[in-house]
Amino acid sequence: MPPEPGLSYAAAFAPALLDPTRRTPAIVTGPNGKAAGRRYDVYRNNVTLSLIDALAAVYPAVQRITGAEFFRAMARFHVRSNPPTSPLLFEYGRDFPEFIAAYEHAQDMPFLADVARIERAWLDCYHARDAVPLPADRLSAVTSDRLANLTFVPHPATRCLRSQYAAVTIFAANRDGAPLLRIDASTPEDALITRPEFDVTVRRLPPGGAVFADGLISGRPLGEAAASALAAAPEFDIAANIAGLIEAGAFISLACGDPS
Repeated sequence: MPPEPGLSYAAAFAPALLDPTRRTPAIVTGPNGKAAGRRYDVYRNNVTLSLIDALAAVYPAVQRITGAEFFRAMARFHVRSNPPTSPLLFEYGRDFPEFIAAYEHAQDMPFLADVARIERAWLDCYHARDAVPLPADRLSAVTSDRLANLTFVPHPATRCLRSQYAAVTIFAANRDGAPLLRIDASTPEDALITRPEFDVTVRRLPPGGAVFADGLISGRPLGEAAASALAAAPEFDIAANIAGLIEAGAFISLACGDPS
């Protein structure tokens, strides 16, 4: 049976794929025009499973934390309510962390959404454009009267995420397959995710570090970013943190503004 006038075959075929309560589209027929509901159900199940597998590939730490059975049940609900919008499978699940945060059965794991956000940022860093990181000696060549007005251009793969929970420690413990230790999830941790060359790295930032990094990534001068970091954490070490960001490959260039 042909699709309705003005409706393409794909547009008529796809809507029921992720909703098992919907009937097989009338355009789906087998040999000699016979009904093909069972064939469609098999295809529908395969599509759902492939999207669940895609989420498991992007969020392995989340799956290890919850267990495969819990994860796949949660992922199935996500698939049904959030169909793909891109033909690129690695793009699927970008909104999964927000889904986890609202998922009723994950409320006793309030850190889980932030772990998922780190995993999503990890993948985005992996696929980000290549660029040559800023050499460490570039900063040492700047005269002291210009330091406060320095601005930095972030590497395309640089990401900074903040969490009220020990998301970085939990992420790291569940990504490498090592034996799990007891973690105090209530300790706030912030993450710097970078890929200066081929490998993505996730670092835990010290108190004030995320404020500092966010300021520089957004284009604020070094002096302003440092002042904000010191206001958030009076013990903040400016020199150590800027050196750490450069060593991590967080930037690709800098500009010296006129001293005020």
